[in-house]
Amino acid sequence: MRTTALTATALIGALALAGCSTPTPEATDGEVAKVTDVQVIVPADPGGGWDQTGRSLAEVLTSEGIVDSAPVTNIPGAGGTVGLASLATESDPNTLMLTGFVMVGAVETNASANRIEDMTPIARLTDEAEVIVVPAESKYQTLSDLVDDIVENGQDVTITGGSAGGVDHILAGLLLGAAGQSKEDITAKLNYIPNAGGGEAVSLILGNNVSAGISGVSEFAEHIEAGTMRALAVSSEQPVESLPDVPTIRDEGYDVTLTNWRGVIAPGGIDDAQRAGLIDVVTQMHDSGAWADVLETKGWSDAFLAGDDFDSFLEQNISDIKKTLGNIGLI
Repeated sequence: MRTTALTATALIGALALAGCSTPTPEATDGEVAKVTDVQVIVPADPGGGWDQTGRSLAEVLTSEGIVDSAPVTNIPGAGGTVGLASLATESDPNTLMLTGFVMVGAVETNASANRIEDMTPIARLTDEAEVIVVPAESKYQTLSDLVDDIVENGQDVTITGGSAGGVDHILAGLLLGAAGQSKEDITAKLNYIPNAGGGEAVSLILGNNVSAGISGVSEFAEHIEAGTMRALAVSSEQPVESLPDVPTIRDEGYDVTLTNWRGVIAPGGIDDAQRAGLIDVVTQMHDSGAWADVLETKGWSDAFLAGDDFDSFLEQNISDIKKTLGNIGLI
């Protein structure tokens, strides 16, 4: 097995907890505000992982009668930081915005004036493996074929994924690090083309406009099953249930594991009762059979954390991602 000082095991220790369901802590010892309606902000274009998560959340909240309405608004751009800027000025306390690993990285690489720490953490919801794919007619038959070509030909090999500094970009950098490339080599050789997610990524790959693509399993699964994309590896420790024949990156000889978490935050400055009300409705959603069905259908792992436990996870995750972005030359 090829090894490197830049292992993903050291990347984010907190993510080791991501696949575990954790009991919801008490959000507050005081009043819990009644929440009858929420608005959901998806800081990305339609079709991608954040959008799927946000619309699934809204559907379960309303179909289960937890809230009366939960309209979804897409505010895409800059790895979620455009949506984050909108949330920073949001006056409705009953607002839930999707966040996750991608946004944590984008805040750093974009030097965003608005930070996740300035908002109100509500809950972590899901955890998902990444998958590295190529067009079906690609010359790359294995992950090593792709990596070796990047090492040899550098910028001639193009990889598309989500926003700069997000989980897809970090995975590409870690993969080159695991292949023995230095921080300087990674910076020089990795030709990473950010996309807005969803349909754009699929179009680039199916149109043979890039050499390879990286995203969450749920975004590419139907194209892999249809035979229009070939999956080279998944980033989880074990094979993914929905893609049982696809090897892990470790199986292919690179010491890298990485998963992508998603959750929700609320505007900064809301009071404890309002925060407790939002935690309550999200917890009810998580505990419903409808949400369990969504997780199974999408192939997402249950990574639920709420209240103070989510606060602690988020603080550590931000610290770890900043360190890793520096280690692989992305900041």
